[in-house]
Amino acid sequence: MTDSSPKGDAPKSAPTAPVTQDVRTFPRKVEATDKINLVGLTRPALREALIEIGTKEKQAKMRAGQIWQWIYQKGVRDFDLMSNLAKDYRALLAEKCEIRVPEVVTKQVSEDGTRKYLVRIAGGHEVEIVYIPETDRGTLCVSSQVGCTLTCTFCHTGTQKLVRNLTAAEIIGQVMVARDDLGEWPKLGEANPPKVRLLSNIVLMGMGEPLYNFENVRDAMNIAMDPEGISLSRRRITLSTSGVVPEIWRTAEEIGCQLAVSFHATTDEVRDVLVPINKRWNIEALLEALRAYPKVSNSERITFEYVMLKDVNDSDEDAHRLMKLIEGIPAKINLIPFNEWPGAPYQRSSNNRIHAFADIVHNAGYSSPIRRPRGEDIMAACGQLKSETERARKSKKQIEKEAGLG
Repeated sequence: MTDSSPKGDAPKSAPTAPVTQDVRTFPRKVEATDKINLVGLTRPALREALIEIGTKEKQAKMRAGQIWQWIYQKGVRDFDLMSNLAKDYRALLAEKCEIRVPEVVTKQVSEDGTRKYLVRIAGGHEVEIVYIPETDRGTLCVSSQVGCTLTCTFCHTGTQKLVRNLTAAEIIGQVMVARDDLGEWPKLGEANPPKVRLLSNIVLMGMGEPLYNFENVRDAMNIAMDPEGISLSRRRITLSTSGVVPEIWRTAEEIGCQLAVSFHATTDEVRDVLVPINKRWNIEALLEALRAYPKVSNSERITFEYVMLKDVNDSDEDAHRLMKLIEGIPAKINLIPFNEWPGAPYQRSSNNRIHAFADIVHNAGYSSPIRRPRGEDIMAACGQLKSETERARKSKKQIEKEAGLG
């Protein structure tokens, strides 16, 4: 699993979501059927799907554009509400197609306002999504796989074996589910007044390694960035990878979003243990790929995520070595206090040690924010996500008590 919370310190307050109740923000439960799910299709694929159900080829591109706006700009799930389509065509769509997103099983709200959703997808599998409200933005942490294949030893998700990749529909569907809950779709028949977005940023830092599911992640993020839909800037989307070197170049070319890397160690010996993918692509190979990334994607800086583990990777020597390694790379070092979980083999570095490490990074000329953990009381913080239903429904205190740690 890659990092699962956004950059920056926690805010003093958060915007309040408007209370909206209509057919779009509280959709009925939709089961998988033989109908074509239009969610997650690229524009060309949507056009082809419409031709497949009987749309004339000359009209398919226009119809695809209209339906695209209804789904991703207005949040409509009912074909009957698509008023600029003929009634008989709406009936055809309802017969042959569907607009299906993941089903929310549970929602938990942290004391700090963080929201964690457990959602069910095809096959009865479950993943978690985390929404972190901040004073100037709201960030959604999205999952890309059920479980994870990387087995990073400091990460709770790494204790859950990989089940499968999420589809593009299941990835962009997480964004749609969160917008449902936030009441962020425009009301039908009303002008869309300018406002501060409640969901303004996406981070691919939830369950799974995004670059081991590249095509589906790419298609979902291109849908999120489409100007006639959800319309997020590529600079407001951050993909975090543990270091799948061959796909980093593709990320720059085919998505162009911001990049973060789960770095966490300054020697191959330590990183081989913390982030086992390092045995395949070591620090030298990873840094070579990262040095090329800003030139391709025009990103300002790469974020190096660095979880602070007591007596493992938090010494002054580690800090100085890190500065030497990343020399010449436009970078920000995001220091993450380890978020403990029952049975975790590590402890969080002390505040003094974290600040001493941050001072060395800062004095070397790099930004070194210390992330304030969010949603720890509902196990929604970085490295704590896991999709087991019973675990997801319990609080951190309940889990610790059952594990004999409370």
